[in-house]
Amino acid sequence: MLTNLKPQPADKILALGKAFREDPRTDKIDMGVGVYRNAEGVTPVMRAVKAAEQVLIDTQGTKAYTSLSGDPAFCAAMRGLVFGDAVDVSRVAAAATPGGTGAIRQGFELVRYANPEATVWVSSPTWPNHVSILKFMGMPMREYRYFDEASRSVDFEGMMADLTEVKAGDAVLLHGCCHNPTGANLTLDEWQAVADHLQATGAVPFVDIAYQGFGDGLEEDGQGVRLLARQLPEMILAASCSKNFGIYRERTGVLMTVTPDAKSQGEAQATLAFLNRQNYSFPPDHGARVVQIILDDPALRADWQAELEEVRLGMLSLREQLAAELRQRTNSDTFDFIARHRGMFSRLGATPEQVEMMRAKHGIYMIGDSRINIAGLNTETVPVLAAAMVEVGV
Repeated sequence: MLTNLKPQPADKILALGKAFREDPRTDKIDMGVGVYRNAEGVTPVMRAVKAAEQVLIDTQGTKAYTSLSGDPAFCAAMRGLVFGDAVDVSRVAAAATPGGTGAIRQGFELVRYANPEATVWVSSPTWPNHVSILKFMGMPMREYRYFDEASRSVDFEGMMADLTEVKAGDAVLLHGCCHNPTGANLTLDEWQAVADHLQATGAVPFVDIAYQGFGDGLEEDGQGVRLLARQLPEMILAASCSKNFGIYRERTGVLMTVTPDAKSQGEAQATLAFLNRQNYSFPPDHGARVVQIILDDPALRADWQAELEEVRLGMLSLREQLAAELRQRTNSDTFDFIARHRGMFSRLGATPEQVEMMRAKHGIYMIGDSRINIAGLNTETVPVLAAAMVEVGV
């Protein structure tokens, strides 16, 4: 049997990381992998996380299972973080998952379980794993236009034109903030138009929110999600704690649903537990407990939010520096979009050939579609990237 297995295509991002590590140059720059790093190139453990882990060590009396849906206190804390008071708690079901990716996979399982005929609509472009998982599961999928390559901004007219074909019971996958891979976000007015359209068609929003706090602020980044939750009867949401809590390896995520009423909430909650049981049974607890301790402790939460804001402002400063460098070197505002984008990612508009030239000549690593992780830069390497971009004619 196992001799019948076929070679799998290499993950382009992981392959890029391997090439970077094997590059002997000491002045190389890695903007490929989607992980936050500080100016020293380190993904630090946040102060509040260390403190919460110490609390956990001192107080945890058992390593027994929690429940199929994970620790209820964690789910409640994440519900408050993401939704605020936008929706009554009696309408929200939640289950802890192994990371945001686990939440997305379980969300797709939920869509298929609830409506096997549903088409999942994804933005073009989107995080590649969205498409990969859907194809692996054999689920119907369609793309909607999202990013205008010329203006480096949201193609909202194209998006809405494509979404005229959604049907009742379809799921429309939306990025809650800090769109990956483009960094281009919907405005609140555009969120409202999307909500109105989904309400009219009966399609269900499926929101992937992996970077809350990395864009315009913790509360601001949740405004689109909360707008949908206030207006629509149903919603699916996958949230990740990897980025804003910096606990990537702890694999901490949550899948939540908004249902029309309390009765359907109970059925949704039971279904989330059932789907967890079929996949990995009980979800991991360490990271979830750390997040819950932070969010429920006023002092730890304040310190976490302060450090998260430092991270956000640091990335915005790098964006502004890069845009200014390119404006000065090109005598053009062509690259001002970099300062307008939010989160870790932007697409620079370089061709694959130009991307390869920057890698070969300057040791600058980015994805072939010119997606960069702005957190892979620091104040000293920004001018290096700007000079290389101008040299290769981006």
